[in-house]
Amino acid sequence: MTEIRMTTEIRTDFDCETTGLPAERWGEAVFKIQEQEIVMEVSVEKDIIVAIMVDEATAWKGTLAGLRQLIKGANAGPATKSG
Repeated sequence: MTEIRMTTEIRTDFDCETTGLPAERWGEAVFKIQEQEIVMEVSVEKDIIVAIMVDEATAWKGTLAGLRQLIKGANAGPATKSG
């Protein structure tokens, strides 16, 4: 029997919600905007791996720890000199 290692949820501003979608190894959310597509994929096979794709190109892929660092760095803003 397969093991459920993660569950997914999807919510929209139209009060639509789907919860508890089971996954053993990976899951992805696909957002379609006219002819464009944004995909977020999460894999839990070994480490937690996150991939963000725009259309068919991978924009970023790495570990969950790496994504946290990327977001932390983006939130820090540019370095400034005191002076």
